[in-house]
Amino acid sequence: MKLGLTIPYTDDVPPEVTRTYIQTADRLGYDTVWIAEAYGWDAFTILTDIACHTERIKLGTGIVNVFSRTPALLAQTAASLDRLSGGRFVLGLGTSGHQVIEGWHGVRFDRGVRRIRETMEIVRTVLRRERLVYEGELFHLDMGLRLITHPLRDRIPIYLAALTPSGVALAGEMADGWLPVLFSPRHFDSEIRPQLEKGAARAGRSLAELSICVSQPVVVTDDLEVGRDAVRAHLALYVGGMGSRERNYYNQVFCRYGFEAEARRVQDLYLSRRREEAMAALTDEMIDLVTIIGPVDECRRRLAELERVGVQEAAIGLQVPGGSPDQILEALEALAPVGSAAA
Repeated sequence: MKLGLTIPYTDDVPPEVTRTYIQTADRLGYDTVWIAEAYGWDAFTILTDIACHTERIKLGTGIVNVFSRTPALLAQTAASLDRLSGGRFVLGLGTSGHQVIEGWHGVRFDRGVRRIRETMEIVRTVLRRERLVYEGELFHLDMGLRLITHPLRDRIPIYLAALTPSGVALAGEMADGWLPVLFSPRHFDSEIRPQLEKGAARAGRSLAELSICVSQPVVVTDDLEVGRDAVRAHLALYVGGMGSRERNYYNQVFCRYGFEAEARRVQDLYLSRRREEAMAALTDEMIDLVTIIGPVDECRRRLAELERVGVQEAAIGLQVPGGSPDQILEALEALAPVGSAAA
């Protein structure tokens, strides 16, 4: 299983510390660095800076949404960053959520799965430098324009972040990779694989053509409770406060995992502005299901569990509670992929 990293898109960490972290990961053999985007730094600018200060690590948007940029602009930007980085770019796409799309971009959050489908089709047409004539349900392009520059690659990998059954099926059908969060190995065969296979069957392809890349929080610590506390705020935000009460995809994931009552309680508390109580309402089982916590050896064991259920890539969000930058680098080195220079 390939190991990559997720990097925050805020300025909580000084840029020079983040740069050292990524350069160390580049040297250690980590596969991809993924940058998300909401209403902090934009992903493409940060990845451009990383491209200029690294040599081999791949650069992924993890993710950018399909509402705030046109498909053609996404293709242009992907082609530009791929050339600048020497063919290291991976385009991660998703819908984001109601707050970001309507509250930040002022765009109606509607028909997300359809928009992703059409965006992927248009991006691939542009990268092949074919004349862009497209008649979809959302996009109507009839002038036959063509990209005037020459991409380094005519097919840049597209990874799709999706949580709903229809979105997961679309990943199985069309994407080069699937980027799940809140991933439970225990529920993969029963809740997730059938949707991926449903999509793959529509395209007449095998799931072997799809790389599953889990966005995986990893907390290196000898104190399990401290580790759980380190992720409570993040999980409570997603389970309780992302999206509306009716359309919170992260909350729905935990409901499908069998935690409906617990997930609803977290949401009720969070939306009532009782956030400390919402964090406390996350049960140990909920946290442990989707987070890897423990000493380095335990973290390695849990990562190996992901590989055994069929995960090909893991993008780890590494934390060392109370750790200095040097201690975080030590954990990064200790978890480095087998066969790397330091492993």
